[in-house]
Amino acid sequence: MVLTINLAVLLAVIIVLRLRRRTQARKRSDEQFTVLIVLVFGVLVAPTAFGQGILNVVGQLADGITQAGN
Repeated sequence: MVLTINLAVLLAVIIVLRLRRRTQARKRSDEQFTVLIVLVFGVLVAPTAFGQGILNVVGQLADGITQAGN
């Protein structure tokens, strides 16, 4: 489990660095690679306690928005 968390932290740093770059300078393949990195990051974080906490918060927010619309 420690390896998964360390890899997730590394991917988070890479994501932040890639997203700080100017958007005009990106190629389509560069954007696709960023999306792939973000997907892998999501898969690594999802089973952790942090990922479950985010899932619960987003779920409660979605329920609140749905109930407010009714």
